[in-house]
Amino acid sequence: MAHDAAQRALALFNAHANCAQSVFAACAVNSSLTEAQHLALAAAFGGGMARTGETCGALTGALLALGELHSAEMAADHATGRAKVYAEAAALIDEFRSQHGSILCHELTGCRLNTTEGHDQFVASGARENVCRKLVVNAVEMVETRRQA
Repeated sequence: MAHDAAQRALALFNAHANCAQSVFAACAVNSSLTEAQHLALAAAFGGGMARTGETCGALTGALLALGELHSAEMAADHATGRAKVYAEAAALIDEFRSQHGSILCHELTGCRLNTTEGHDQFVASGARENVCRKLVVNAVEMVETRRQA
């Protein structure tokens, strides 16, 4: 299942969805939302949240997916469900930071996407292909591991 979700995320990413959109939409199994709705909901999180270079979009897409994964628990008992989501989210963030050295887009890519120079550097360096693709796959794998637990 993780392999299928990772392949779906890469297909979305290659079709020019951003990192957050790719992870969130690919991890949406048995969701009541359509793929288009997932893509729309995660649109602002690419490039470290609206290209500000803050929290990596692949990570925010994974966090959105965790929330959706636990939506039934949240509906049944909001406080308990939220506590579970917070604990899993914190563990996912720690794991992501441990594996990649940072959770910040600008540190992971070496680029500030909210400037013309930073965007040009991002394109010229191949960061989307060489860095972001790996982060997307890894974030999907982290969500899928938690889904299977």
